[in-house]
Amino acid sequence: MRIGMIGLGRMGANMTRRLLDGGHQVVAHDLREKAIETAEVAGAEGARSLDELSVMLAPPRVAWMMVPAGGPTEATINALAERFSPGDIIVDGGNSNYKDSMRRAEALRSRDLHFVDVGTSGGIWGLTEGYSLMIGGEAAAVERLRPLFETLAPGAELGWGHVGPAGAGHFVKMVHNGIEYGMMQALAEGFEIMKSKQEFGLDLTQIAGVWRHGSVVRSWLLDLIARALADDPELAGIRAWVPDSGEGRWTVAEAIDLDVPAPVITLALLQRLQSRAEEPFSFRLLAALRQQFGGHAVRKA
Repeated sequence: MRIGMIGLGRMGANMTRRLLDGGHQVVAHDLREKAIETAEVAGAEGARSLDELSVMLAPPRVAWMMVPAGGPTEATINALAERFSPGDIIVDGGNSNYKDSMRRAEALRSRDLHFVDVGTSGGIWGLTEGYSLMIGGEAAAVERLRPLFETLAPGAELGWGHVGPAGAGHFVKMVHNGIEYGMMQALAEGFEIMKSKQEFGLDLTQIAGVWRHGSVVRSWLLDLIARALADDPELAGIRAWVPDSGEGRWTVAEAIDLDVPAPVITLALLQRLQSRAEEPFSFRLLAALRQQFGGHAVRKA
């Protein structure tokens, strides 16, 4: 199958390579010349502009975007819509808000263009292990893309699925990432508890290795913990500063809108916010309040 890949970052570049290895033809575009050249070395055809990409893809076209959510995605979709023909398919494989995907699908439908939203999970390991693909869109458009999904996923019938109409793919991916926040937080807390039990002198790298086999908490995340601890048991080269990419916030907001209690995901998100605070004012105020009402000692700055 012939496809345009727009956005050749860590995910887009590896997906391009996996598609090429699977026998597909890829026209690759990125704002960075070096990224295009790297894709060309791997076997892709480079397009230096969206005009060029549009010409290099014969109708009915398929363009798959792996660009940042928000403005960059919006601008790319609008630019493609101006260049594409009725029946062409635009795929958003990034982490867009599902409400944006629903709106974009409706706008493109008025132009007789198809929109498919694909929540994509797998990170940098997707090249070798395959990607988990959560797909939203019209059934006919999704079926046309089946060869791509079968190649990108871990297996032809594994790790991908058409989960619902436009927006559903990104909604499921949003919740997936919210769950990921909670799982990561629980693992991090558990390992900190063990590290704090100094009298036992626990080897966290060893324990991570033990838990990877037969344990009910074994997982890919645990595999990655074992890898990280093997490289640096004290994690001395890493600051305790954890960003959030948006999906956790959206999941918490959705839970509130639906009146669904989600304390684990919510607290995991709040812990990330806390990690980025330097000497939080709120904690200083708490200490001041204890001093004011009870005469409790405070630690001077």
